[in-house]
Amino acid sequence: MRQLLRFGWVEAQCCLFAVLFFLGLGLVRVVPLPIDPADALLIWCLAVTLVLWLVRWKTGREVAVIFGFHLVGLALELYKVRQGSWSYPDTGWATVGGVPLYSGFMYAAVGSYVCQAWRRFDLRITGYRARRTALVAAMIYLNFFTSHVTWDVRVPLAVALLVVTWRTWVHFTVGGRRYAMPLALSFGLIGCFLWVAENAATLLRAWQYPSQESVWTLVHAAKLGSWSLLVVVSIVLVTAVKSYEGRLYGSTRERTVLRAYDVPVDLLPPLREPVAST
Repeated sequence: MRQLLRFGWVEAQCCLFAVLFFLGLGLVRVVPLPIDPADALLIWCLAVTLVLWLVRWKTGREVAVIFGFHLVGLALELYKVRQGSWSYPDTGWATVGGVPLYSGFMYAAVGSYVCQAWRRFDLRITGYRARRTALVAAMIYLNFFTSHVTWDVRVPLAVALLVVTWRTWVHFTVGGRRYAMPLALSFGLIGCFLWVAENAATLLRAWQYPSQESVWTLVHAAKLGSWSLLVVVSIVLVTAVKSYEGRLYGSTRERTVLRAYDVPVDLLPPLREPVAST
């Protein structure tokens, strides 16, 4: 139970950006404002990002990842709104193609969570096939566009994802103890939480599906699969950054992670075994 509470506390810290987004979404719905709620929410998201960076809750590289996710999400939103998949009740002045610019921060919240989790849980991946997983992730992202004009192949892509991530494990630390789970399982778990967050967001009218225009209804459970697949895109983008930082791959034999900011530099273990002298 102690470990579960520790895990929940760290998870709450990782979700800070998303929590603040929902706080801003609630405020613009109840507080009278001189500007459109969509514009106010955009200003709120930019201010939150700046403050979290100034207080060093986020690193500069994590802020760059957030805005990268913003662009990836905005491109998807522009296409989906044009196809009538969903709509925004509030648009304001800061709008492109009927999509308010704050919408990209909803995807950025996912990227922020992954970056924070990587750092706070000391995540490492074993058995990761970077190129194959990135290829499947690119096809998943492309399918969100092409499914409107050709066939929707999300099921075959989900199977392909299971194949390329077979025996791929993500290792994480909670209170000094090392745990591991299949990477594909983490996709599904994060997708479930995103589906819950999506229901809360549509309830607060961040956006709405055609079935929710007259009265709010629960988002269809099929969206669980869509979110789980979209998480793959997020993970692949973050792993590219972590590979550059040298914080991607781990060892299946490691029991704990010794972090550089926990101990003096001279006590850190060597990066590789020294060559024995003859």
